[in-house]
Amino acid sequence: MRKFLLFWGDVAFLYLALFLTLLVRYGYGPVYAANLDIHLMPFSLIFAVWALVFYTANLYEIGLAKNRLEFYSAYFYSFIINALIAIVFFYFVPFFKITPRTNFFIFLAWGLVLLTGWRFFFNGLIAKGSSRNNTLILGLSPQSQELYDYLLANPQLGYKALGIIDVEHENAPNALQEIIRQKKVSILILGPAAYKISRIIDILYGFLGLGIRYYDLSDFYERVSGKVPVGAIDQTWFLENLSEGGKRGYEIAKRIWDLVLAVAIGAVILPFYPLIMLAIRLDSPGPAFIRQKRIGKAGKIFILVKFRNMIANSPDGSAEGLTGPVWASEDDSRVTRVGKFLRRSRIDELPQIWNVLRGEMSFIGPRPERPEFHGKLKEQIPFYDERYLVKPGLTGWAQVKYRLDFRAGLTIQDTLEKLQYDLFYIKNRSLLLDLGIILKTASIILKKIFH
Repeated sequence: MRKFLLFWGDVAFLYLALFLTLLVRYGYGPVYAANLDIHLMPFSLIFAVWALVFYTANLYEIGLAKNRLEFYSAYFYSFIINALIAIVFFYFVPFFKITPRTNFFIFLAWGLVLLTGWRFFFNGLIAKGSSRNNTLILGLSPQSQELYDYLLANPQLGYKALGIIDVEHENAPNALQEIIRQKKVSILILGPAAYKISRIIDILYGFLGLGIRYYDLSDFYERVSGKVPVGAIDQTWFLENLSEGGKRGYEIAKRIWDLVLAVAIGAVILPFYPLIMLAIRLDSPGPAFIRQKRIGKAGKIFILVKFRNMIANSPDGSAEGLTGPVWASEDDSRVTRVGKFLRRSRIDELPQIWNVLRGEMSFIGPRPERPEFHGKLKEQIPFYDERYLVKPGLTGWAQVKYRLDFRAGLTIQDTLEKLQYDLFYIKNRSLLLDLGIILKTASIILKKIFH
């Protein structure tokens, strides 16, 4: 609901900026009406593009909606990008045959003032609104503690976290009744332990008439964070949520989408392959491509192809002749000068389009793991095998949601976090979600290139 309100608020204030621009320029009357007819269609198209840019910059993510430097940095960066897009549209691609010089810059001024004011008001409004949703968590566990900390750190989500009740404590029933009455609790989040204590369930049943909303911990956690808490689910969760029967139509459409996109992108980038290969070879001796075994859908092994971005010190052209298979880090000394650019821009991943054409990968999905690491990860991370229920992808929900600090190197905890995002994607995957991931991936790549 908040995202819906935020989006339509942006749209309303963009149109208000346009109306005020024309009113300032022409006054209210026939001239105003005539210019409104001329400007309405091209500016409507621009507004659609602007909303898309805001989306890719995560400005419709409620978790970012805080009156802090992080938000306004992303906001003003997106506004500048949008202004440049509009300039190109009006002055270099005059499809609608108007070049609104004065009008356009007046509009930018109005738009900046109105949208900034609207966003400042919205961010403050939802932060205050959290006081109306007193939220109590039942059941002490690492996942409930993580959720509690997350709600405290993100009041803009609209939930005031009161605390966690250890339902296994002997005084828990009395404490629960007292807190519900005194704190006017409106939301109760039930962890797995809460379902096992009949006295707690009886108390909750007695409060049904108060209008309290009850949520399962894993469902609520997923709803607010965009990931599935592995520690709060069991095998039953997978049976209930990851049935493939209802996804057949989506899988067919996605395969068609993969083929069309792979052919289109391949036709554009194939002429640049010789230049990329030459740059790799001139920068350091060795092959231009490397081939690695990866685990695909249902655990099937396939050969992943990518441009070499590291030194070659082994017969197969990899950089693991001295170390053996190891996780790479951002400051990895094995990365070549050309390789740094290839990794930052993700150009090194482009040969995987061949894997997409072969049906071994998709554009969107969990990143494919190497067999050398799989055994260790499977032993230490519950349900790790379940990420292979779908085809791996060039990018995915985990890649756009989890900001991994590669400077410290990949850790087991990082992999666990990514798995939780992967499970969210597997459960909720759709063409609309795939499109969103592609747009956000493009935004991330552009930021890495130009920063």
